Amino acid sequence: MTNRVALLGIVVDDPDSAEALNKLLSEYRDFIVGRMGIPYRSRGINLISIVIDAPQDAISALTGKIGMLKGVTAKALYSKVGEA
Repeated sequence: MTNRVALLGIVVDDPDSAEALNKLLSEYRDFIVGRMGIPYRSRGINLISIVIDAPQDAISALTGKIGMLKGVTAKALYSKVGEA
């Protein structure tokens, strides 16, 4: 299967989910190109962007698993490069 490049946008509203989120990201570490996290203290949230190069099924699976965590929202934005 061909890899896709995507940007995952993650908003963490519940800090108690951080450990589970980091565990999930660790499971997909071989696909992760880069990661940036920004604590937005005045709002009490954390914003994370992940650049990932993986099969679309893996990106969708990771995004779905992240979105199932309590107080966490995730969306994927795909590059058109390499699209069929």
